[in-house]
Amino acid sequence: MQTIRWGIAGPGRIAANVAGDLARTDGAELAAVGSRSADRAEAFAREHGTGTTRAHGTYRELLDDDAVDVVYIATPHPQHADLAVAALEAGKAVLVEKTFTATLAGAWRVVDTARRHGVFAMEAMWTRFQPAVVRAREIYQAGEIGEVRSVQADLGTVRDVDPTDRLFAPELGGGALLDLTVYPVSFAQMVLGGTPSSVHAVASRETTGVDAENALLMAWEDGRFATAQTSFHSPSPGQARIFGSTGWIDVLPRFHHPTTIVVHRAPDDAGETIELPPHGAGYSHEIDEVNSCLREGRTESTVMPLDDTLAVQGVLAEAGDQLGLTFSEVAVGGLRPREH
Repeated sequence: MQTIRWGIAGPGRIAANVAGDLARTDGAELAAVGSRSADRAEAFAREHGTGTTRAHGTYRELLDDDAVDVVYIATPHPQHADLAVAALEAGKAVLVEKTFTATLAGAWRVVDTARRHGVFAMEAMWTRFQPAVVRAREIYQAGEIGEVRSVQADLGTVRDVDPTDRLFAPELGGGALLDLTVYPVSFAQMVLGGTPSSVHAVASRETTGVDAENALLMAWEDGRFATAQTSFHSPSPGQARIFGSTGWIDVLPRFHHPTTIVVHRAPDDAGETIELPPHGAGYSHEIDEVNSCLREGRTESTVMPLDDTLAVQGVLAEAGDQLGLTFSEVAVGGLRPREH
């Protein structure tokens, strides 16, 4: 089996979880880590690497590392586009943490670059690869709950407002929309497909200017719809429900990385409980997808295709416009290609 050599850009909390699952994944290794801080890169490599994992004190050094096949980008949202484009132009495949980019224009820039260069790119929407979600998808696609008509999902948590935390900083893409709402929107888009014909959004604001909680109604031209509710101030269960014409599927909390679904194939059905826990922390499944695509020479995932990412980004952009939220991409310094 060809070993896929991974690099990590942005050694933070999620990156640490991904590194842990990389170590559990056959045919994958953490070859390098890059940060704007050499000390942070070295500390991350020591804690999560293999002993041969290289630490780079700039992102450019990481992208120039010939022993890296794919770069996992885990920096704040506004830096994703610049880093992903630079990686793709360097011939590196990319797995970009969600939300894919801060803006729809940024997403198009990444997608256009990947397709123009024929290099693999995927959004790190781990939900789509969780075993319980995979099984739910098989069930509704087989017609076991009839024609799918709508989706409902919530995701809430309680966070103390901290202006220094990226979640509450507008310049870092903070707010519930990009941090939480992406999950139910992507889930609904996975189930219903395509792009909603209309989006209606309401929200409240934090004192820092980002959205604190929001609700979205997404409608499709054929009459199907989805609702999404997310919050930084309400510990909602985090459940999703897929409604069909003859039954429904409950994806039990937390739906974005579930272990259990309950399938009701008829109105009077007591329901079939199916438990399918993820491997490790749950990131190994998207890692496996990237590795398989690279070994097979594919430039897109069929489970998380780039068109789906663009559809989701379009919903978030429309919601942001309605709510008066302004997001922007950030140019990452030092990404100019090396001279040959």
